[in-house]
Amino acid sequence: MAKGPDTGAEFVVDFPTLWIVPDWIEAHCPIPDGFRVGEDLELYPWQLWCTVNHYRVKPTARVGQLAPAFHYRRSQVVAPQKTGKGPWSATIVLAEAAGPVVFDSWAKGGERYRCSDHGCGCGWWYGYEPGEPMGVPWPTPLIQLTATSEDQVDNVYRPLRSMVKRGPLAELMQTGEEFTRVGDDGRIDVVTSSALSRLGNPIIFALQDETGLYTAANKLRKVAETQRRGAAGMGGRSMETTNGWDPSDSSVAQTTSEAKVRDIFRYHPQAPKSLSYKDKRQRRRIHTIVYAGSSHVDLDAIEAEAVEIMEKDEAQAERFFGNRCVAGTASWLDPAKWAAKAKPQRIRPMTRIVLGFDGSDSDDWTAIRAETMDGYQFTPKYGGNDEPTIWNPADHGGQVPRAEVRAAMDQLMRRYDVVRLYADPPYWDTEIDDWVDEYGEERVIRWHTRRIVQMHAACERLKTDVIKRDATFRHDGCETTYDHITHTRMAARPMDRYVLRKASPTQKIDATIPSILAHEALGDVIAAGLAEREVSYYYGS
Repeated sequence: MAKGPDTGAEFVVDFPTLWIVPDWIEAHCPIPDGFRVGEDLELYPWQLWCTVNHYRVKPTARVGQLAPAFHYRRSQVVAPQKTGKGPWSATIVLAEAAGPVVFDSWAKGGERYRCSDHGCGCGWWYGYEPGEPMGVPWPTPLIQLTATSEDQVDNVYRPLRSMVKRGPLAELMQTGEEFTRVGDDGRIDVVTSSALSRLGNPIIFALQDETGLYTAANKLRKVAETQRRGAAGMGGRSMETTNGWDPSDSSVAQTTSEAKVRDIFRYHPQAPKSLSYKDKRQRRRIHTIVYAGSSHVDLDAIEAEAVEIMEKDEAQAERFFGNRCVAGTASWLDPAKWAAKAKPQRIRPMTRIVLGFDGSDSDDWTAIRAETMDGYQFTPKYGGNDEPTIWNPADHGGQVPRAEVRAAMDQLMRRYDVVRLYADPPYWDTEIDDWVDEYGEERVIRWHTRRIVQMHAACERLKTDVIKRDATFRHDGCETTYDHITHTRMAARPMDRYVLRKASPTQKIDATIPSILAHEALGDVIAAGLAEREVSYYYGS
């Protein structure tokens, strides 16, 4: 267990891991700079947590296995500036270069790892406990340390060179400007966007720094993927480190974060979404949470830096210091305001509700949102497994499953007392015509979102009711809807009106539209005197 005394943050390790690695790091990697330069390094709690997770060993690991012996194929660490990502990354690179990071069977008890057996004369040794996984170094390590530029890569390579120079690794390694030689045959290479000739080498480890800046445009997405393939071919692994990224950039960091595979370790401490970075007191709470386990950080200094950057770029400050992934232009609706309205409730069958529907065919998503007569909005469930009424065509062979959407709509119409459905017709004219015929033209309304005046008014109605403190509006906290709200931007039109757009072509806002339509439907139903005031929900899971 690693515990941060300054925060009470606690990480419990209840799995087998190469505990020898953090011990080896602290014995071989001195503090690289500052007033305590050259002194023994002690990993911060979050650094220790990420280290033991990266070297977590499967209980079924067998002698001779390389990457498959570990629980995680690769790792992603997202942390704010000044937490010590660079120096910690340097220790991981050095461990991969000369430390006992390759699984070497299970200890029976009494075994020892001695540096002297592996060319290091520092005299350090480690005693294994019974049942503990043991490690050995790579015989010929070839490692790549990657960043967008020479200045960026220095955040890791500079402390790495200092650690080698000031510690026992100096007799094993020779450091230079662009690479470090390890023993006779190993090396650590620096790779940037201007020096890609080293790609394709049979590496055993890649440290990819600041992957929030790796995109297709600067060719670093291809670099990251090439390195991972190269490491996989040698039985090696990789690690990403980054600040919060701009979601409009479609970066490698975002792709990793959103990947559904379970063999990636992810560390990304975040404050509650309901806390607003614009508010000074709430910003302090955000900093306290995301800098937990980094006792060396002065939060007053962080606040001063954040305030200065916010004068010109609020989103950048929120990414750098708030550890949030926010786009660089103003959102249509403050995500923190939306998150603050999350109060999940359970809706009873035959509750009177309204529905909003927005559909697509093969690119954008299709979604249905619902709202009760007293202003509780939610994503309904359908089918025997209670699936949410949000369809990503990528999950269905590239096409929205129209039969499923039809079945879901039929189920909702039967499960609830649906007073009104506002549906945007494009791509779904036939289905909406069928719904009009089946459920009645007074219940199913073709509501075209392309009408600038009406859509602007509907957007403002929902936005106002989210922002107002005394408004009764609240919602279920649907993660997809939150993400789509976050991606939604405004494009100005004449007469002080706007239309909605995506923050980037790859981002989706399709759950935003039915949320607006459902809320507009409720307002019109209430104005028409069709709402019955009754308690239609109960609390609970």
